[in-house]
Amino acid sequence: MTRPLENLTHALLDAARKAGADAADAIAIDGTSVSIDVRNGTLEQAERSESVDIGLRVFVGQRVANVSASDTRAETMAMMAERAVAMAREAPEDPYVGLADPSQITDQTDASALELCDPSAEPAPATLEDDARRAEAAALAITGITQVSGASAAYGAHRVHLAASNGFSGGYARTSRSNSVVAIAGTGTGMERDYDGDMRIFQTDLRSPEEIGTLAAHRTLERLNPRKPKTGAYPVLFDERISSTLIGHLLAAINGAAIARGASWARDLLGQPVLPASLSLIEDPRRPRIPSSRPFDAEGLATRRRAVVENGILTGWTLDLANARKLELQSTANAARSTSGGPSPTNWNLELTQGDASRSDLIAQMGTGLIVTSMIGSTINPNTGDYSRGAAGMWVENGEIAYPVSGVTIAGNLKSMLRSLVPANDARPWLSRVVPSLLVEGLTLAGE
Repeated sequence: MTRPLENLTHALLDAARKAGADAADAIAIDGTSVSIDVRNGTLEQAERSESVDIGLRVFVGQRVANVSASDTRAETMAMMAERAVAMAREAPEDPYVGLADPSQITDQTDASALELCDPSAEPAPATLEDDARRAEAAALAITGITQVSGASAAYGAHRVHLAASNGFSGGYARTSRSNSVVAIAGTGTGMERDYDGDMRIFQTDLRSPEEIGTLAAHRTLERLNPRKPKTGAYPVLFDERISSTLIGHLLAAINGAAIARGASWARDLLGQPVLPASLSLIEDPRRPRIPSSRPFDAEGLATRRRAVVENGILTGWTLDLANARKLELQSTANAARSTSGGPSPTNWNLELTQGDASRSDLIAQMGTGLIVTSMIGSTINPNTGDYSRGAAGMWVENGEIAYPVSGVTIAGNLKSMLRSLVPANDARPWLSRVVPSLLVEGLTLAGE
């Protein structure tokens, strides 16, 4: 693991040229991860892993193949290149594949301003274990919590480097530090569970284990003795913890791969309203200290801030190079890839316009309805936008929380749901998806 990743990627490109590839790109990733699990105040599991993975994509004319390995010896890379070229020669032609034109790639690859890597030393296993123990103890200290099914703390550090025969070469490092707890209350069939957790790039930004354990406990206790409401149409408030799933459904529908296949309920909505006019959805891959930030995408194009939705209007698709070519458009620099596959369109950091009202204000406005705090399963028709998901949460009557709810199904259509969103002002700014609690009117609830 001492060999620089840049050297590995350029060695792969050299091997591809010698094997007869017309063009190629290579990616190398190395990393270390440590995780500690605690149960009942004792160490349950400790894991540490270190790895190096390399991937090579070769082009022979308009034919492409991808190979990967975790062996970085020169003879292995030569064999990878030979096999990749042989595979490409047998692959069908694809008129849309290919590297970026040299005029498209960026030479601004310095990621230091994005603060993706904590310079602090890797935490000792004992430190992680102490964090997990403290979080578990905080949860168990709350009256009514019968057990903690898992308390975990983890650390990760990874580096990535990408190089291509079009002249691009760049890389950066990432770190992550996390802590989480799952608390349980009740007994037998009346048991309920809930969780809390936090993950940050910088260890000093992480919330305290005590705060995480305490919040997990209170969330669990709120779920005890749930009921089912009467079937009907009600307003539904998607709690900030899960509200980003609604925006996720929109992002899936405007993904360039889905649009190119014609398999999206949003395929005819470009330039049309998809959210209320007061709302915009901004993608910014260059927010400091955010896990999804990056200076360039997986095809060497500079990432940039863009309005995915501006004043309610859908402004464009999420595109990598291949899907942009299919749609006769330009890439939005949203290509992501692993060592084992080619690029595909993926969104980076997103932020939805927040509202003026608090979560409590929206609850008061609801009258009678459901606050959704967790969801189970998903049935989304990608062509029509029909939506159906199992849910649990809190029932609201006369603008106040009345009792917990579980075992209900929410149904609607994403087109109308997204057009009627009313946002609160409670989004967490350090997340990759900054989305507040969202109120949706008139959804169908299947209960009793």
